[in-house]
Amino acid sequence: MNNDEQAMTMRRLQAHVQLLAGDIGVRNVLHPAALNDAALYIENEWSHQGYPVRRLAYEVSGVHCANLEVVRNGNARQREILLVGAHYDSVMGSPGANDNASGVAALLEISRKFAYIEPAMTVRFVAFVNEEPPFFMSDQQGSMVYARSSRHRGDDIRLMVSLETIGWYSNGPGSQHYPPLFNLFYPDRANFIGMVSDFRSRAAMRRLAQAFREHSGFPLQTAATFRFIPGVSWSDHCSFWRHGYQAVMITDTAPYRYPHYHSASDTPDKLAYPELSRVTLGLCAAFMDIARTGLD
Repeated sequence: MNNDEQAMTMRRLQAHVQLLAGDIGVRNVLHPAALNDAALYIENEWSHQGYPVRRLAYEVSGVHCANLEVVRNGNARQREILLVGAHYDSVMGSPGANDNASGVAALLEISRKFAYIEPAMTVRFVAFVNEEPPFFMSDQQGSMVYARSSRHRGDDIRLMVSLETIGWYSNGPGSQHYPPLFNLFYPDRANFIGMVSDFRSRAAMRRLAQAFREHSGFPLQTAATFRFIPGVSWSDHCSFWRHGYQAVMITDTAPYRYPHYHSASDTPDKLAYPELSRVTLGLCAAFMDIARTGLD
């Protein structure tokens, strides 16, 4: 990674976050026009990258919603799927800069780079709708709709990765918090990105972590633990666990460090864009590594 690449990535990430959380703002079924504007923005970005976009539509409370999907087809391992996703809705009352315009921005920049490679595995990029309450953990959650359909079709998703709230970092002592007892094993500074899995997905997470560390010097912490630990299941990856797939969440740990979590003050000016760009480029390189060689 060179400085020019990081600077360009940072500008693009900042532009995506500004458009989604600054210009569009609060986006959910109570603000259907804004939700649709966000979907159109993502569709247009992917179209400009050269992808045909699938709009996987369904209706919630009389509102037309859609998961959005683009695919980079593999060759030698075409039936094996690496799925990278992020939700584009925001919680009620919040413009959702970190949660989760940061994840969508990274998704868009990672897909941009994948347009120029030929992976062995098939790689799907999916923007999920309706992740936030009141739909979280319901049958109307976008990731649940998608995972259910994938299992019904028999899709061979080897790993699903959820990009969830990845844009805030601090070197301040005491800036990082945890569920009970985790503070005994992890640092108290919020200067790292986290990878979180359940026990069944532990080997896949370790493979992803290894690939990230080979391509990036950004601090990384990993945790394979029980699903009931607060925060561990709080994203789209949980829907894939519930349908028998291996899945990992990438996160800055959200409420355990971010003071503006689920609030009206979660605005674009709060994010740490230099760190977000390093994380995005590191994840992109790690995904490319796995897409070329598989998880075996």
